[in-house]
Amino acid sequence: MLVNMSAMLAAAKKGGYGIGFFNAVSIEMARAVIETAEEMHSPVMIGTAEVLTPLLSIERTAEYLIPMARKASVPVAVHYDHGLTFEGCMEALKQGFSSVMYDCSTKDYASNLESVAEMVRICHAMGVTVEGELGHVGDNAGAGRLENPSDFYTDPDIAEDFVRKTGVDALAVAVGNAHGDYKFPPKLDFDRIRVISEKTGIPLVLHGGSGLSADDFRTAVRLGVSKINIFTDLDKAGRAGIEEGLREGRNCMTELIPYELSAMKAVVAEKIRLFGSDGKA
Repeated sequence: MLVNMSAMLAAAKKGGYGIGFFNAVSIEMARAVIETAEEMHSPVMIGTAEVLTPLLSIERTAEYLIPMARKASVPVAVHYDHGLTFEGCMEALKQGFSSVMYDCSTKDYASNLESVAEMVRICHAMGVTVEGELGHVGDNAGAGRLENPSDFYTDPDIAEDFVRKTGVDALAVAVGNAHGDYKFPPKLDFDRIRVISEKTGIPLVLHGGSGLSADDFRTAVRLGVSKINIFTDLDKAGRAGIEEGLREGRNCMTELIPYELSAMKAVVAEKIRLFGSDGKA
């Protein structure tokens, strides 16, 4: 069933478990996520991000994600992640996404607050939930890499003000996490997570989940993280599945898709168990 993330994350926060959000830029990725969630009776979030739209537009992504979410036997929130532009978020709303992240984290604080508050007013009027970001989660490589990530960590006192004034449903935090492949084991600021959770009272979001340890996830969830974003692990699993099929002599897509799907489903199942959302649908 297609839902927004509000009740889903509220239940996760209260129950002490996390919900996985998985970017799905192909039907095979979407199948891996939703079929595994159904098999494990887990709520789940699925969607795309603005940086991924050159691969597949919001409209084309919605054509398979929205019907699949509606037909699912478990709650599925279809989320537009890291919406960097107002226009992109509006297109996601037009296409039926049930949740959006309006990422204005690179703007100054006043502009971030004003922009996200406006998005919240629009989305809430449509029954759509909103995630904001405070501080800034950079990348492990490339143009988004931060030289001194700790300079951009989320300030708990400012987070309290931001949540109160914007009305966001969830808050992405920068606490030592980063997007993409980690070259070295990350060191999350768990005390910062705890304090932000206590001050804001809303579900927190951990971006850059691929590559974190099981203990990292468990501790973060226990301290207030209710949504964890996964893409790199899922993407790499799909490739590994295809490579396995090729090694076994499969030479066309119809023969390779089952390998790809099986490998990705294994990753989704691992994350669902790790986050503790199995059996919570």
